[in-house]
Amino acid sequence: MLKRVFVAPDPGRLRLRSGLRSVLGVGLAVALCGLTGHTLTAVITGGLAALLALFAVTDATVRGQAVTTALLPAVGFPVLALAAVLYDQPPARDAAFVAVAAAGVYARRWGPRGHALGVFGFMTFFVTQFLRTVPEQLPELYSAVVLALLASSAVRFAIWCYERRLSPPVVSSLPNGSGLARTTTRQAVQVAVAAAFALAVGQLLSQDRWYWAVGAAWWIFVNTDSRGETLVRGFRRVLGTVAGIVVGVMVVVPLHGAVVPAAALIAVCVFVIFYTAPVSYTWMMLAVTLMVTLLYGLLGVLEPSLLALRLAETGVGAMGAVLAVLFVLPITTHAATHAWIRSAVQCVHDCTTAAARRLAGDAEADPAPLAAELELLLGRARTSLGPLVHPLSPLRARKVRARQVLELLDACAREVRGLASVAADPYASHDARLAAACWRVEAAVQALVEPGGEPAGPVPDEAYAVQRHGGAQEAALNHLHGLEKALAELAAPFHSSPRAPMVGS
Repeated sequence: MLKRVFVAPDPGRLRLRSGLRSVLGVGLAVALCGLTGHTLTAVITGGLAALLALFAVTDATVRGQAVTTALLPAVGFPVLALAAVLYDQPPARDAAFVAVAAAGVYARRWGPRGHALGVFGFMTFFVTQFLRTVPEQLPELYSAVVLALLASSAVRFAIWCYERRLSPPVVSSLPNGSGLARTTTRQAVQVAVAAAFALAVGQLLSQDRWYWAVGAAWWIFVNTDSRGETLVRGFRRVLGTVAGIVVGVMVVVPLHGAVVPAAALIAVCVFVIFYTAPVSYTWMMLAVTLMVTLLYGLLGVLEPSLLALRLAETGVGAMGAVLAVLFVLPITTHAATHAWIRSAVQCVHDCTTAAARRLAGDAEADPAPLAAELELLLGRARTSLGPLVHPLSPLRARKVRARQVLELLDACAREVRGLASVAADPYASHDARLAAACWRVEAAVQALVEPGGEPAGPVPDEAYAVQRHGGAQEAALNHLHGLEKALAELAAPFHSSPRAPMVGS
């Protein structure tokens, strides 16, 4: 697991830059809140607001990120006021929290901006429970949030601004209908059920820290589509929490709330959260748990029994999420996996078409953005297949099939990257063989994604016979050859029953 985090590819060093920039943004926000005389509670609120703005706002362009960041107070302030007013009214507070949780998930139907606003709204309600906010504190908390957002935005959009140059994060690839058939509606119902369960059972464990269970249940649903993904994410959340508590006992408890070392460790935690989030949920949760432990140390309430309670509440939240996805409008891993693979294969086709047009002389055709989008789609496909290749999965035949699919998807991505690179060659020119090869790739794609499509036959090497002169056309044909072979081989596991034994297994 350690190797996966620190050896994982980091194109353009985006994860490293994101982690360092976030430390700078959150650090500046906390420093400004402290220097302007805010209380510790307000400083923590401001720091968390800055962290959430940097973490949750994921629009594809800098302008989009700025607009979404500007809209955060429009959602956060009313929720903060609602939570503070209802803090001493448990029945109304609990109902409002469940409603905010469901609304936060439903907002994902509006893409990355809706997702960011939903996260900020939910976490604003959560933070008021964490800090026990009352109405008298609202003016100071509002000013701290505004100051923190300005500080983090100054870092993000002025001091250290860079364009992600990627397509927006893909929220879901499952077919959308109306009513409960819509993905966001289904997940909002599941989250409401999971949050209600977590809240009720969590309060049986503790009348003071029950909100941990609700937070765990809610976050497990982020970036998941199927019950398998949710099960694995719940497992990883508990595992990361356990690891974070162990580190907290060894490192944080002996500090006894010392400000300077605690602040330095919080900065490290912020970096680890952003650096590991794209590749390891377990490591991210370790950092989150350690950061929360440090915050409780600064508030003067940290003790070992509190850490044990956090683990128990996390387990309750994970159980609520699991029960919700198993029994409330469930979506199978097989259905979610098929949806993501279909989207990825269609993107392969679009990228191939754009590359062919570019090689034919169309200067406006650019496969590079589509190749970047394919990486995101393949990432989601890998996440969807994750439960099937998990070491604890007892389904041997499905594990073998899933691994084969992952290998073939990786082969597709490799060939598409190469094809896009060739198409960018300014000396590449039209070759009639490229058009024929692209038609063959299109036929292979149609065989995969069309209902009842027939698997493509073996790919004859003669169809790609080329003269080895090392030119752009020959390189493109080689990539198209590899792409068609991967697509043809993908047809067998894609169209067969998920429970059918694999040939040779």
